[in-house]
Amino acid sequence: MSTAQAEISNILMDKVADWLTQSALAGDDLETLVKGFCERLAAAGLPLKRVHLSFSMLHPLYDALGFTWIRGQGLEVEGFRSENGVHSDRFLTSPYYHLLSNKLDHLRRRLDPSVRSEFPVFDELRLMGVTDYMAFVHPFNGDTSQGMLGSWSTDSASGFSDSMISALLRIQNHLAIASKMAVLTKLADNMMTTYLGGDAGRRVLDGQIKRGEGDTIRAALVMGDMRGSTRLAETSGREVYIDTLNQFFDAIAAPFNRKGGQIMSFLGDGFIAVYPCERHRAQSEIACQAALAAAHKASMRMMELNLRRKEQGLGDIKFGIGLHVGNVMFGNVGLTDRLTFSVFGSAVNEVQRLQTLTKKYPHSVLASKDFAGYCGANSWLTLGDEELAGSKQKLTVLSPDLSGALALDEDAALQPFHDRISDAEQVMLLHRDAARLSAGDRRKLQ
Repeated sequence: MSTAQAEISNILMDKVADWLTQSALAGDDLETLVKGFCERLAAAGLPLKRVHLSFSMLHPLYDALGFTWIRGQGLEVEGFRSENGVHSDRFLTSPYYHLLSNKLDHLRRRLDPSVRSEFPVFDELRLMGVTDYMAFVHPFNGDTSQGMLGSWSTDSASGFSDSMISALLRIQNHLAIASKMAVLTKLADNMMTTYLGGDAGRRVLDGQIKRGEGDTIRAALVMGDMRGSTRLAETSGREVYIDTLNQFFDAIAAPFNRKGGQIMSFLGDGFIAVYPCERHRAQSEIACQAALAAAHKASMRMMELNLRRKEQGLGDIKFGIGLHVGNVMFGNVGLTDRLTFSVFGSAVNEVQRLQTLTKKYPHSVLASKDFAGYCGANSWLTLGDEELAGSKQKLTVLSPDLSGALALDEDAALQPFHDRISDAEQVMLLHRDAARLSAGDRRKLQ
């Protein structure tokens, strides 16, 4: 870079600030926001060699999503996490840790080759030609429980001028506001998806929050339930019961939350899931066959769980699954100030009673004739016609030969979910598995 101090255009910096505002209002994710921001700073004439930004979802010392932009090389995204609460030596000797430990907002250092590096990262930055470095902490609230850590590096021979520092401090505030909106939007999306399910969560975030608001949809329906839970709750301690219930849900419910399926709600020791479909045969076949494949996978997972429990000297967990298809109401019900988002209607009542019939018949999975009719060449055993309480018509009950059902491809089943999130958000999910990250993977958290 030239030794001359670059003149910073306030007009162009205002354009960057305006873009941040528009990007935040448009709901852009962090990756899009950070990449566009860094490229626009460079285009505005700031002689930046490297920009690093790290955003905390919980606490900046523990879990963070990091972005490193290097001029001419683009953006790299990383996830960071401490190992069992113990931070790497690299982080403990970083400028960020120094800032947090001393409750400082900023730290600036000229990188003089003749002076020993204060922080190890400075040796690496010198190799990149960096001459001046400025790190900062920008909380999103009154403390550092959520916020942004970052650093600016330049390879200008004269380092950062006062006008550059002034421009960076000013734009830093705009970046923090836009980033907080992106973080909170993603956090809200995660919360809605976790507690309501993918489709229901998106509907609520899109404003479908009034009582009675919703749609009538066609769907393949699944109702699952654990047998003997009342006796287990009475004879075992609270921790044993909850642990057993979670084992049950992990084994049996997970397959129904993929491949187009959505767990709508957990009902005590049971759950209801839906596979929404269009009102024509082709889509109904896809939904019902996906639900049947998931029932096969769930049955196999329960067998594996019970084998593990047997090895531990524990009893089997028994279960029942009902499969049906029909039109349901999909929306909000409840009090004006306390709502739940779920499915309702006669088809829901019917699938619940189908599931209950697994107590009568020696089969853990039962389906209606309508459901079986959409499942192609699978073998079915007709058990009889049942008069369900509250229904005027009898329901023909069948049991599937699950050995002929298509096994669920878990990798493929996860694909639609990952297709909807950015690379940065995928890293956010992956980084929570601390075992996948080595100390080398965390070296840029500074």
